[in-house]
This record gives sequence, C-alpha cells and structure tokens, in this order.
Amino acid sequence: MALDGTFLLAVKQELEPLVGGRIEKIHQPSRDEILISIRTRSGSNKLLFSLVSGASRVHLTAQSIENPQTPPMFCMLLRKRLGAGRLIAVRQNGLERILFFDFETINELGDTVTITLAAELMGKYSNLIVIGDNGRIIDCLRRSEDAVTSQRPLLPGMTYTLPEKQDRLNFLIASDEDMTARISTVSGTSLSKHLVAVFEGISPVLAREWVYLALGDNENAEMNEDICGKIIAQIKKTRNDFLSGSRKYTILKENGERLKDFCFTDITQYGSFMENIYCDSACSLLDRFYGERDRSGRMKQRSQDLHKLLTNTEKRIRGRIANQQLELANSEKREQLKLKGDLISANIYRLEKGMGSFECENIFDEGCPTVRIELDQRLTPSQNMQRYYSAYRKASTAEKQLMKQISAGEDELRYIESVSDALSRVQTESDIAQLRLELSEQGYIRAQKGKAKPPKPAPPIQLTSPDGFTVLVGRNNVQNDQLTFKLSEKTDIWLHVKNITGSHVIIKAQGGDVPDSTVMYAARAAAKYSSAASSSQIPVDYVPVKYVKKPSSAKPGMVIFTNNRTVYVTPLEE
Repeated sequence: MALDGTFLLAVKQELEPLVGGRIEKIHQPSRDEILISIRTRSGSNKLLFSLVSGASRVHLTAQSIENPQTPPMFCMLLRKRLGAGRLIAVRQNGLERILFFDFETINELGDTVTITLAAELMGKYSNLIVIGDNGRIIDCLRRSEDAVTSQRPLLPGMTYTLPEKQDRLNFLIASDEDMTARISTVSGTSLSKHLVAVFEGISPVLAREWVYLALGDNENAEMNEDICGKIIAQIKKTRNDFLSGSRKYTILKENGERLKDFCFTDITQYGSFMENIYCDSACSLLDRFYGERDRSGRMKQRSQDLHKLLTNTEKRIRGRIANQQLELANSEKREQLKLKGDLISANIYRLEKGMGSFECENIFDEGCPTVRIELDQRLTPSQNMQRYYSAYRKASTAEKQLMKQISAGEDELRYIESVSDALSRVQTESDIAQLRLELSEQGYIRAQKGKAKPPKPAPPIQLTSPDGFTVLVGRNNVQNDQLTFKLSEKTDIWLHVKNITGSHVIIKAQGGDVPDSTVMYAARAAAKYSSAASSSQIPVDYVPVKYVKKPSSAKPGMVIFTNNRTVYVTPLEE
C-alpha cells in the first residue's frame, strides 16, 4: 500500500499548475503533517505533506483539517523561511520517491533566495527537509544522526545528499533489450517480487497485475522467451497508457468495507473479491484513500494523554473496588466475633487473666458443639469480651461503609468508561477540548491556567429519520445532560443503550406521536454512538423524557429512568 514512484510522478504532474503561485498559509496539523496553502490565479490550493510511516505522501487535499492553537517549532521555521514565497519548480529524480519544491523568497537581508523543500517519502525513513540555496540543510521534520540505518545523517548545517540510488530500470524509458536481460534472470523468487526488484517506481500490486495479465494464475511458471515477451508486452501497455494520459486511478475496496490498495491503472487480479473504485485524479485518490484514516489517527495522537489518563484511572478504580470487596467478604465473618463475645460473657466465671484460650459448649447452636476461643493473655476476661464486641461493631460499620464505597466506585468506573467511549469518537480539536474541560471540572486533571479559552463546543449531532423527525445525539457527558434536561421537551423520546456506555439520543416529537420506524432509526443511532457499535442485536432502552431524572450529586451523563421499553437493533451505518 506504499505510494510508488510512478504514482508520485502522476502527483507531480498534477502539482505543476501550482508553479508561480504564492504561499498564503503554513500549518502543522499534527507531528508528521504539514499543510501549505498556495494561491494561484485559479484560486487557493491546499498542499498536504504527510510523513506518517505507512502513509507518507504529498498531494492536494480538499479535507478540512483542524490545526492546533499553538504552532509547533518546525511550523514556525517554515513560516519564517518561506513566508510569502513563490513556488518556481516541482522536481523529481527519475521515479524516486522524492519530490523537490523550489520556492523563491526573501531572506532577512532582503535578498532573493531559493529555499527547497525535499519531501522524501520512503516508509519509516520519510522526512521533510528544508534546504538553503547553498545546498545545506536548514532543518528537518525528523532529525537523524543514525548513520548506520540511513547512511546519511540529517542535521542542520550539513550538506544535503540524495539517498543512494539502486540499480533499477525505469520502465517508462527502458528498452526491450534491457528489460529482457533483467527479467529473464529470475531465480529463486516469485516473478512479481523479481519485477519489483528490477524496476524502480512500481508497487507490488502493479507487478502482480503484470504477471496476472500475462500468465493468469500461473505465476510460478518457468521463465522462457515466450513468457518474458508476454510480460514485456503488458509493461509496454501500461507505459503507453501512462504516457498518453489514459490512466485509471483505482482504489481497491475489500469486502465492500475497507480500502485495501490503489494504483494508477485498472486492477483485475482479485476478481470479485475486490471492488474497483475509480477517481478523477491521483490527488483525489490519495485524499480519499487516506482521509478518513488520517483523521482518526490525528485525533488519537492529540488525545493520547487523555487515553493514558483514563486507562490508568480505570485501572486504579478497579483495583480499589477489588480491595474493598475483599474487605467486605472479611467483614461478613462479624457474626462469629459477636458469638465469641457472647460465649465469653456466658463463661466469664470460668476464666482468669493470663489464659491464652479456652473451650466451651456453643449454647447458641442446637447441637451445643465444643468451640475453642482465643484470648489475649494480657487482658482480663471482661476486656477480652469487649475486644470481640468492639471488633464486631467495627466490622458492622465497615460493611455499611464498604457497600457505599463500592457503589460509589462502580458509579465512578461507569463514568470513566463513558468518557473513554466519548473520547474514542472525537472528530475535532473542540471535542477533545470539551472532554479536557469536563475532566478538569470533575477533578481528574488540573485546570490549565493562562491558556486560551477552549474552542466553542460543537452542537449535538443532528440526524433525520426516514419519517422526517429530527434525532439529536450528544457528543459527551456534559452535552448529554444539556440535551436531555435543557434542549428537550417532556414529550420527546429519550434513548440509550442498555447497561452500556454511550450517547444520549433524543427524538424531537414536536408534541405529536413518534412512529415505530423513527424509534428504530434512533435506537440504531444510539447503538452506533456507543461502546457496542461493532456488535449486533444491541438492547436500547427508550422512554419519554419526563421519566428521565438526574440523581442528586450524580456525575455528568448519569441518569435514572422508569417506564422504559427495550428494542434490539444493529448499529446505524454511516
């Protein structure tokens, strides 16, 4: 699923109309992403550089990417060095996975200089390097001193050098004789892997497609002149289609769900196991393919500290409850303590100070069995009796307190799980900020003093049922409370997954009756926006809002309700 050099050439050709445009804005949405807005005569264009391992790429994007409130240091350096620079060239060395962007800009002395951005898209070694007009590195997104793995340290002040080029053929310009000589040497490996080793700038899926079109499923056939000729014919067909512009930008969708791979030509090797989705351009393909995954990954990165906090808090609460339950189990032996005190009282005339134990009949048991009772030799018989009665009273009090503490701990655990569930579905920086604020108000994290005000909270998610009714979904616990108790009428319908963390869902009844089909639709929405979204046959409770109450001192999102009904549904699809 790596972006190959030939596909990168297609991207480079689509970026060439940006030459002559000027930089408007530079942002760094996440640690491994840079977003540069370039204005040309045709309008503003957003150029995304992603150096995420396994998803490194450069392309135009139409995605709305939220930026952090405080720009990172590398972003500040780009703004200082590039400013309102003008793009004067986009270059690629053969089919290498490196694009060079040359910008003409003004330095601190007022001189016109050329600053180059080198986007090296090479898996875990991907990097974005700022190069001065003297060929020296100004800075890198990822500084590297590891000469063992990269063979070239990347540090400010060092001269920029290209990675060592491998001896591979460029299939767009290679002659038949060179291709025949290289392909016919296959030995000890599959033919598709051999083609990847022979040609630069091709992905494994393209190599497998060439072999499939030439040989069908007979990839392990012994190489001969006829087979070599068939493969070269397929390579030349792909070359002609690419150079003539007859490209099919194809996304492979697996089992109707996951986007699996992509290429610049039609892919037929998977038959009915994969669905081919076609895009208008290389940039639009990359934007679609990586868009959704990057958005969730970006949010996960920004909320990583909250994930860690909630995980540790949940673990601590579970441990505390387990210890309290163990103490509760021990306190259930309190009746034995009272019995021993009673038996000492009944036999106190037989006891003397200094005795370590004594045996007597248990007159409170029908069979009057003999029991042995331990005594403290330092205490009088009366004091030993009081010691057992005191332990009994302490155990009785402990049981009542432990039951309260365990109940409170279980409520707290449900609350933490509900916050974790909301965090798993965040879509914007504002959603994360609201969860931070909620946890701060509940005392789990310190309030950030001197910081800018958190972004305005997003409104509840609004859906429309097939019958035309408005369905509202809360994004977090605080909004759940607002939705249920401030934004709803008593006749509206409230829904929530049964005994599972999830969002509050409201059907706006507008004072009328709500059809069953709308209730089922809203129940599916409640299932989708819950921790059971990946399951099926999920129980969802629903009840008029007037039967939903907020207990005194309950944490955000915690409610009680009566007169409910339950339906079983599968989660709503996107």
